[in-house]
This record gives sequence, C-alpha cells and structure tokens, in this order.
Amino acid sequence: MDVKTYRARTMQEALALVRRELGPEAAVLQTREVRGAGWRGLFGGARQIEVVASKEVNVPSRLPKRAAQNPLPLGEGRVRANPLPLGAAASANPLPLGEGANTSTIESSPGIEWEAKAMFRDELKGQLDELHSLVEELCRRSRPHAGADWSDGLFRLYADLIEAEISEDIARDLIERLRSDARYAAGRRVYENDLAAAQARLAEMVEDEIPIGGPIRLAPGKRRLVALVGPTGVGKTTTIAKLAANFRLRDKRRVGLITVDTYRIAAVEQLRTYADIIDLPMRVVATPHEMREAVDAMSDLDLVLLDTAGRSPQDEVKLRELKLFLSEAEADEVHLVLSSTASTATLLRTAERFAALGTTALVLTKLDEAGALGSLLPLWRSCKLPLSYLTNGQNVPDDIAPADRRLARSVLGM
Repeated sequence: MDVKTYRARTMQEALALVRRELGPEAAVLQTREVRGAGWRGLFGGARQIEVVASKEVNVPSRLPKRAAQNPLPLGEGRVRANPLPLGAAASANPLPLGEGANTSTIESSPGIEWEAKAMFRDELKGQLDELHSLVEELCRRSRPHAGADWSDGLFRLYADLIEAEISEDIARDLIERLRSDARYAAGRRVYENDLAAAQARLAEMVEDEIPIGGPIRLAPGKRRLVALVGPTGVGKTTTIAKLAANFRLRDKRRVGLITVDTYRIAAVEQLRTYADIIDLPMRVVATPHEMREAVDAMSDLDLVLLDTAGRSPQDEVKLRELKLFLSEAEADEVHLVLSSTASTATLLRTAERFAALGTTALVLTKLDEAGALGSLLPLWRSCKLPLSYLTNGQNVPDDIAPADRRLARSVLGM
C-alpha cells in the first residue's frame, strides 16, 4: 500500500499538499502535531502538523447523509474542510479527502459545523489544561527557592511582594523575618489565617527600614540655606518652586531663591516666573564668587532655597564643580532629589555618586508616574538617607508633602 507522510505549518497547508500529490480521492489515515528539528537538534523547532495519507485506501465518508444531500458551498477556491482530531481518533477513523467533491469548493452542513466546534472545544481545553499545568509547575519549582516550608499564606505574601517589584532576595528576607518575628510566632495561627494581619506586620517591618527625616525646619531669627541636587530630569526646579510657595504663602516665611542652573535657560526663566508670582527675591549665580555674594545678600531671610543644575552621576568633573558651589554657599542641608520611576541600579548608583556632595536628605519625585515602589527598598538599605519630601505631580504649590511612615504600604503594593 502506498502511504505517504506530509508536514506543514497548518492543517490546511498539509491537506493542500496531499490533494496536490495524491488527488482529491486520497484518504487521511492519521494526523498529529509534531515539532520540527531545532538548532543542531538541541532544541525543539516550530510546531507542525503531520498528515499520513494514501490514495489506495477506500474509506467511507463519516459525514451525515443530510450533509451529502444538501451541500452548502462556502466559496470558490477553498479547500475542503474535514474536521480532523489531532490524535489517536484520527488514526482509528481515517477521513476521505474527496468522495468526488469538486476541488474548488468545500461542503458544509450542521454536522460539519458541530464537529468543527467540538474539535475547537477539545483543542482549547487541552491548551488550557497545559497552561494550568505549566503554572503549577512554575510555582512548584519556585517554592524551594522561596521557602520550601512556607505555608500557603506566606507564599501568597511572597508572591505579592514580587508583584510590587521587590527583588526576590529582599522579598524572601522579609518573609523569613516575619516567620522568625516574636509577634508572628506568638500569633502564628492568626497570621496564617488572616492575610490582613500578616500584611500589617510586614508594613511595620518595612516602616522601620524607611528613615524619615521630616520637612525643613526653621528656627526663629536664623536663616536656613537648603540646596537641592540630583541628576537631570528628576524635577528639582519644580520641587524648589513648591517648597518656596508653601513656606512663603502658607507659613508666611521670608524666602529667597538662588539658582546655578545656567546651563538651561528655560530652567532659569521657569524659576524666575515662580519668583515673580510669589514675590520672592532671586539671584542667578555663574561662579563660586557670585555664590558668596548672593548668599550674603540674603542673610536677613528665613529660608534660602538653592537650585542646582542636573548632573550625571558619571560626570566627575561636573560633580566636583557643583561641590565647589555648595562649599561656597555653606548649605545647611543638601537634599538629593531622585525620581521614583528610575531603576534600582540607577537609584543606587546616583545616591552613591552624589554622597560626595554631602547629601543629608532624600526627596522622591514622580510617585504618580511609578508603577510600583518596591525598587526603592534597596535604596534605603544602601544609602540610609532620611526622607524629607514626596511629590506626586506638577502642580505648584500642591503635589508635595512631608514624607511619613505610611509610604511603607505603598512600597509593599498594599
């Protein structure tokens, strides 16, 4: 018996090969899904459909008689649609390709449509079962790495931390600390059965890791000079404007502005516009000598805010230049401004490089743009800078607030 095997990307292409070589009267003996040969035979290739067919086997049609008596053409130039199960059923019930049908049309009937829908449901169910098994296997494999003896509740907490973009190492550390925590051990049953209680305890643990420095504090009769530094594009100028507006309009303090950001004309004009609206004195400084003059001219104010040009953490020359300006200004506080949308690696590298400028506090901006805040935890564990302010928008004087411990829940994605 002359039996041939054909492979193609889809069932339609495979049947077209059979029809072209063996003719429309050929019978399909078996179909199955296979994988093509991969790179040097080491990896599985693309999915293919394999069809075994012969033109010497006469197999009666399996279609209902009503379908044969009332053929419904679906269009010219299309191959005939015989729904074929991809498995052993096809081998046990070979289907003819032809039965004398015109090769330019395909027959359809309620029987064919029902069989096609049944095949689609079976195939979809198989794919869903396979996906479910894959997810279970991934969870099973990750369980030993996360903690083989963790309860389902702890593992669920661990998964929530990962979703909040907390690294696996820190997430695992937090869960293990929760397990060994005396309060957890004393109330283990409560924590195991009450996810909210476990989350609350985790939030308390993270709160202890976030140093809160609080807002700028002014003393009567003593001027305070506060500088904001950081990389480009993090929102230093807008943050300065927010601080100036709040201290001037809300707290009725005498505030002055100094900027050394002469590299961006737009930044100078932006800050000058705010100064004019709020009615604040402002000085533009280009040299360290001018910095000393500007600071002396504002000796009678309560607060002087110093806006600096954005500097790349990689530019050692520009950082040393900025350090010279800060030295001349004799800043009381140097707040490092970082965007919460930056990657963990960028945050750590920037905090490390700017530490040479004598940074004393941390301002986090663009919280409204950050998808998750879990990437901030390594920053606090590394640089230990206390948080002073958080910003979450561009509105002046709004969209800024002193940092507080409630940030921990946002970091945990709660």
